[in-house]
Amino acid sequence: MLYYNLINVDKEILSGTPVFAGTRVPIQTLFWHLEKGISINNFLDDFPTVTKEQVYKLLQLVEKIFTTMKR
Repeated sequence: MLYYNLINVDKEILSGTPVFAGTRVPIQTLFWHLEKGISINNFLDDFPTVTKEQVYKLLQLVEKIFTTMKR
């Protein structure tokens, strides 16, 4: 699975806040939505510049990181 071009960090975009690549949507915004019980589909409706593929790849990456940390 390829993760490059998933997250962008650029001082010129939201002062370097990590965003979904190709958007100005902070990664943290997805997690805030999920913490509040807002579905991925509703998140995507709220932020149409983010694709479902980007969300699922990010969640897979996070899962992989946490799985590796448990070992």
